[in-house]
Amino acid sequence: MAATAAICDFGWKAKDFTLKGTDGKTYSLADCAGENGTLVAFICNHCPYVKAVIDRFVRDARELEAYGIKTIAICSNDAEAYPDDSFENMQAFAEEHGFFFPYLHDEDQSVARAWEAVCTPDFFGFNKDLELQFRGRLDASRKEAVSDAPRELFEAMKKVAQTGEGPREQIPSMGCSIKWKAA
Repeated sequence: MAATAAICDFGWKAKDFTLKGTDGKTYSLADCAGENGTLVAFICNHCPYVKAVIDRFVRDARELEAYGIKTIAICSNDAEAYPDDSFENMQAFAEEHGFFFPYLHDEDQSVARAWEAVCTPDFFGFNKDLELQFRGRLDASRKEAVSDAPRELFEAMKKVAQTGEGPREQIPSMGCSIKWKAA
């Protein structure tokens, strides 16, 4: 089921977390914060929207490092109902796509709930003070890549690194809904 992320709540302060990464280490938000900003992406392994953008997302994350932006990816899906999103499959997905940033497992879904994550992918871009400045899409791609699409996430985060503020006009990300565990 497709869902659309919320509009950016400028200035919202990132909530801390402690989650296990696919590399076996445990990370907090502070461990992953960048000098000029932090990009947090809620993704998963099976979503066609994520699959359509993942290689460009990794490219953008790598290029944003030159601007002092660090990246974190988090999978919050119910792995029992969606085994493709298991921790072991997260490890394989990270390796397959060359993740050089932490890919974290939100097994109890507490981080996704606290952050009000809606879909995969759902991008949260913060300035150096961990104030939200971007809640948009990577680019115009949906389930299939759009060639020569403007790099919306990259340009927004570059602006955040340089000015501390994101663009006021943003198009929310769209993707598969987070797969919540039964209550």
